[in-house]
Amino acid sequence: MREPNDCAPGRRASVALTVAEADTASALGSGDLPVLGTPRVVALCEQAAVAALGDCLHESQTSVGSWLEVDHLAPTPLGEHVVAEAVLLGVHGRRLEFSITVTDGREQEVARCRHRRVVVDRESFGQG
Repeated sequence: MREPNDCAPGRRASVALTVAEADTASALGSGDLPVLGTPRVVALCEQAAVAALGDCLHESQTSVGSWLEVDHLAPTPLGEHVVAEAVLLGVHGRRLEFSITVTDGREQEVARCRHRRVVVDRESFGQG
């Protein structure tokens, strides 16, 4: 497997979400309150990490999540806007390390995350 093209530390990207009913803990089964659910925070963090990679991988490659540590720090009600910003901290062969921060419309920290992705060959992944 070839090493990633230009996946240099410092790459970053943000993704945004306005909390809808489907994003809540009660809808996701992770609680019974109508606030942003932790599973949706995790998905948002992964989306931001993928976006930060942009086009730095070869066309024959993709990345898969392999580890995530999240601190979900504050509740976010329906209709509130949140932004997850991912920063690529390090590239260790096929392993990519990210730091991700989720903030709300008041720039309050909602969550912080450390995330690891692994570069894999699209064609052979899952055939093994």
